[in-house]
Amino acid sequence: MIRRTFLKRAGLFVPAALAAQSVPNSNGGGALRPDTVRSPVAAQERAVDLVIIGGGLGGLAAALAASRAGLRVILTEETDWIGGQLTSQAVPPDEHAQIETFGGTKSYQAFRRGVRDYYARNFPLTDAARANPLLNPGNGSVSKLCHEPRVALAVLTAMLAPHVASGRLEILLHHTAVSASTTGDRVDAVLVRSADSGRELVLRAPLFIDATETGELLPLTQTEYITGSESQRVTGEPHAGPDARPQNMQAFTCCFAMDYVAGEDHTIERPRDYAFWRDHVPPLTPPWSGKLLSHFYSAPRTLKPFAMGFDAAKSTGLFKYRRLIDRTNFVSGTYAGDTTLVNWPQNDYMLGNLFEVPAAEAARHLAAGKQLSLSLLYWLQTEAPRADGGTGWKGLRLRPDIVGTEDGLAKYPYIRESRRIQAEFTITELHVGLDARRKTPATPDAEVFAENFPDSVGIGSYAIDLHPSSGGDNYIDFLTRPFQIPLGALLPRRVENLLPACKNLGTTHLTNGCYRLHPVEWNIGESVGALAVFCRAKKTSPRSVRATPALLAEFQSALTAQGIPLAWPQK
Repeated sequence: MIRRTFLKRAGLFVPAALAAQSVPNSNGGGALRPDTVRSPVAAQERAVDLVIIGGGLGGLAAALAASRAGLRVILTEETDWIGGQLTSQAVPPDEHAQIETFGGTKSYQAFRRGVRDYYARNFPLTDAARANPLLNPGNGSVSKLCHEPRVALAVLTAMLAPHVASGRLEILLHHTAVSASTTGDRVDAVLVRSADSGRELVLRAPLFIDATETGELLPLTQTEYITGSESQRVTGEPHAGPDARPQNMQAFTCCFAMDYVAGEDHTIERPRDYAFWRDHVPPLTPPWSGKLLSHFYSAPRTLKPFAMGFDAAKSTGLFKYRRLIDRTNFVSGTYAGDTTLVNWPQNDYMLGNLFEVPAAEAARHLAAGKQLSLSLLYWLQTEAPRADGGTGWKGLRLRPDIVGTEDGLAKYPYIRESRRIQAEFTITELHVGLDARRKTPATPDAEVFAENFPDSVGIGSYAIDLHPSSGGDNYIDFLTRPFQIPLGALLPRRVENLLPACKNLGTTHLTNGCYRLHPVEWNIGESVGALAVFCRAKKTSPRSVRATPALLAEFQSALTAQGIPLAWPQK
């Protein structure tokens, strides 16, 4: 029996996640059927070896791994910029402290070198900056490699260019999945539509990868999934709540770039919803520190009121946090001022979700999230208190050129949480949490290790860092140990030929917080792309690779040979 599912879209461009409408499933997770079903429309058909829906970091890494091995790949991207978190969402990489020497795949490290090489080739760096092998263009405090999203776009495009030129890889920009057909436990095809022309293509392949930001293929293909937070009864996690809350998801953020030009006035028009956001106090438990538009916010780990500070003229505090350009790295006159990316606690949108709600409601939340970010900018320009007793920095200037949009906000909201597959194996806090892994209270941190996964296909390291949620939770932030990516978390329990390559793998609400960052998403995608290559060569299925010790060992050897580390050193 062939089941076809279809999702209607409005003509106005919004993220595809906003078009998803669904009903809760019986276990408190996400939707298991679409709202709209219609007959298939006439569309051109294309058959390749691998179809990847979603052009973020996981999708790109999967495409790179598959196409360099000779597979014919189609990759779709909803916006006009590939790169996801790094580009269309504009967020410089969040990485662990060891990333310069270990803890990322060979190709991810090549990307990082590519960013530095791009600046060295194309920008007038100072002699000191040019001589620094670990150049951090923005010298932001959040990352060892803060840089502009358009530089990431250029480097990623260059990495894929040979495969595009050879015809092995085709990238379809402004294309979104709108339906899928399935037979039993297999996906037969995905229908994608161009936002530019309205053209529809039926894409067929032996294997499909969902690399979308919100797991959009899961409801379309009837793949079982979970959303929001699970109950402690189900997961056994010490930090989980007593009840499942499928609508309890991390805040999203409409990021923007701004610089500061002393002596100039770049004050924007007062945003429509400014009065609301100026006085808004987030309704969270434990309570937030006060008004959202303030230098104060809840410290993620202690939840006590905390101020990192902000001084646009001195480029300190929150301005330095995700600073993309430190003008002292460049020859004098190259930049009028330092540039920063605003992805701060003050513009996290906590009042609703972009998926698993009716489309109209999701669109309202997206519009409100944009109003919040513009209101934050206006507040910084006009009312934010300064250390000298004055208010506001009129020289703050919105930089639409840096994010590639007319309104100055990133092309796509920064998404922290997705639909997650019901996986063969689910990673919980008990597998990676520092305190949950201690043998005794006195065990030194250095002697605590994450669960060893015999089916590891990669590694990562990051704290469990959950931003305030739409369900009213304040930050949930606690330490983990460097961890592995188990193959079982990449396999849906039932569907045979659909794999996740973003934040939609088999984690819980909690462990999503440490598996969602840039190098981990890249590793997930690259390993999934390599799995597609391996399965084609061996004429086997992803599930069989994990279930067959000899195949698993051979696949893991192939990953290691490609520069994908499978374990952390244990000293």
